[in-house]
Amino acid sequence: MTDSPSKKGIFNATVLMNRSLGDKFCRLTLELEKKANILFSHASAGQFIEIDVSKLALPSEKLIPGQLWDSAQRDIILRRPFSFADIDCNNDTTVVEILYCVLGPATLRMKTLKIGDSVNFIGPLGSGFKLPENKKLALLVAGGMGAPPLIHLAKVLKKQCPIELIAFVGAKTLAGLAFFDIETSKLKKETDITLGEFSRLNIKTFISTDDGTAGTKGFISQSLENWLTKNKPDGKDTIVYACGPEAMLSATTAISSQFKLPCQVSLERRMACGTGLCQSCAVKCRDKASGNTIYKLCCKDGPVFWSDEVVWE
Repeated sequence: MTDSPSKKGIFNATVLMNRSLGDKFCRLTLELEKKANILFSHASAGQFIEIDVSKLALPSEKLIPGQLWDSAQRDIILRRPFSFADIDCNNDTTVVEILYCVLGPATLRMKTLKIGDSVNFIGPLGSGFKLPENKKLALLVAGGMGAPPLIHLAKVLKKQCPIELIAFVGAKTLAGLAFFDIETSKLKKETDITLGEFSRLNIKTFISTDDGTAGTKGFISQSLENWLTKNKPDGKDTIVYACGPEAMLSATTAISSQFKLPCQVSLERRMACGTGLCQSCAVKCRDKASGNTIYKLCCKDGPVFWSDEVVWE
């Protein structure tokens, strides 16, 4: 698996599954056409694809949420970016899994995709997570919709790196963890849950929700800081990977710096083209050599950056 951006192409895929996960979240599974196999066999966790949703139909009127009624009528021109929750390359078949949240007219249309439907996309795009060298511990910090690329990264690290993994997962409420296969136990407290994607990989997981409906009440960045204060891992042996809301990433960056831990963050921007042409996804960065402010493109230089090169505002 490469760490640098791989070549990209325009491909078609067939829908194998499009399953609702609660009110807003969905799991989309796609089988790629065979000519995409070679490129995606070298794709990195943290990369993404841009899906063409312009020709997708709207759901029936009764299934359109009231807050989306006006915006749902708009024509969708630009493709939409989605990171991978998994890429499975097996013989001549490549299957990718995407987790998405219905937030606007584009993702609302995606809910109408049925088994056997065809979708067009560009990918793989961007620069993904860099795999650790000479590290013994990786801390995965996922906030809200930042879970998918870290689920993918966890599988890659388990397969390719002899390294211990610990996950810190946060959301506003229990409902915000619907991306995960949630497992509960009657022997535990009501707020104690297990996230199947990590538990099946034997990854110890700490969960926080803003309202306390699952795990510890509070922000996941505070949970990370508490764990680091207690365990004091060696910065030479440890790396942090994070994806989620920008405020959480900024806090995670500050905490990682406090404990002298290298940290990679996956950012989110509005990416109109996904290839660097429109330059609408600029990220304010600091040149490490000169200290000068520079701008990089989230779709091309990212979406994954070293946390200490991003200027957090």
